[in-house]
Amino acid sequence: MTDLKEKYNSQILPAFLKSGEYENSMRVPRLIKIVINRGVGETRENIKAIDVSAKELSDIAGQKPLIIKSKKAIAAFKLRAGLPIGLKVTLRGERMYDFLNKLINICLPKIRDFRGVNPKSFDGRGNYTLGNKEQLIFPEVDYEKVDRVRGMDITIVTSAKSDKEARQLLEAMGMPFRKDSA
Repeated sequence: MTDLKEKYNSQILPAFLKSGEYENSMRVPRLIKIVINRGVGETRENIKAIDVSAKELSDIAGQKPLIIKSKKAIAAFKLRAGLPIGLKVTLRGERMYDFLNKLINICLPKIRDFRGVNPKSFDGRGNYTLGNKEQLIFPEVDYEKVDRVRGMDITIVTSAKSDKEARQLLEAMGMPFRKDSA
């Protein structure tokens, strides 16, 4: 069992139950999945870019990504229908906890001038999305092999009913939210 899952079961779950807001452990908010998305628009000019990006994303996530293809042609963007334009990885279970633990404790502190993640990036339903501008913060990425800096979106899906519950859960797990001075 991973450290974060152990922490959830031994500390976070009992603390939420002790607060009195939840009558049983199945109502306590928990992580459902983590989805990592990456748009690879440069495949219009260089079809190999999707393979390089897929290898990188599989190293980061520990799982092979799903290739997303365009649904329709858009001439203004030089886009044909069926052209690969993105990658998606859905993590659940142990891999999800391992990835979140690595993100919180290793990757986010590597970001230059990092003061915390944006506390306003919740969607209203208890899910949190974090944008990352470069893949170099992940320890699996070899700096020498990077041909181009590419970003990704990381969405943390929880069973929380509100943003407040989801924020409490993520804070308890160690997510470093920015302290806005207002």
